[in-house]
Amino acid sequence: MIAVPEPGGDPSAESPADGELWSRAAGGDDAAFTELFHRHVEAVWNHAYRLTGSWATAEDVASSTFVTAWRKCGDFDLVNDSARPWLFTVAANLARTQGRGERRWRRLRGAVRLEVAHDHADDVTDRVDGQDTLRRAVEAIRRLPRSQRQAAELCLLGDLSVAEAASALGVAEVTVRSQISRARARLRHTLEES
Repeated sequence: MIAVPEPGGDPSAESPADGELWSRAAGGDDAAFTELFHRHVEAVWNHAYRLTGSWATAEDVASSTFVTAWRKCGDFDLVNDSARPWLFTVAANLARTQGRGERRWRRLRGAVRLEVAHDHADDVTDRVDGQDTLRRAVEAIRRLPRSQRQAAELCLLGDLSVAEAASALGVAEVTVRSQISRARARLRHTLEES
């Protein structure tokens, strides 16, 4: 930002050029670097935003650009007495570097499927729970009345069809369906209580 002289003030009191501020900053003048920062930060951020398309990334790039400028201002002199071309070049390099890192990260994430390791303890727990449930069901079926127990053993535990069970028991299919329905109701009640 260029200071506008007060009316009637000294016209030579304008802000110093970038080259002078750069030289003073190289000599350790914090105020000179702060003025350079305030003069160019918005332009550098806008340039970084156009390069990255991300507000947050542009902010990171702009910050890193000025950190780099602070570290390197003593290493060289500005060309054409303007810091903006150099700052834009640094911002572009940082944006490209950050973009490469983000692309590598996306490729890595795509290539490596993060899978949750299968826990053998879960298998054991499921098997024990399943065995316990089956044991309780078999015990409950054993306590059913004989006709319900036979139908349940053949159809529910033995996986026979109703027709096959009816043929094996020598009864009508409707009788087997009725016995299975009653058996399921008793089993549900018995297993809910335990």
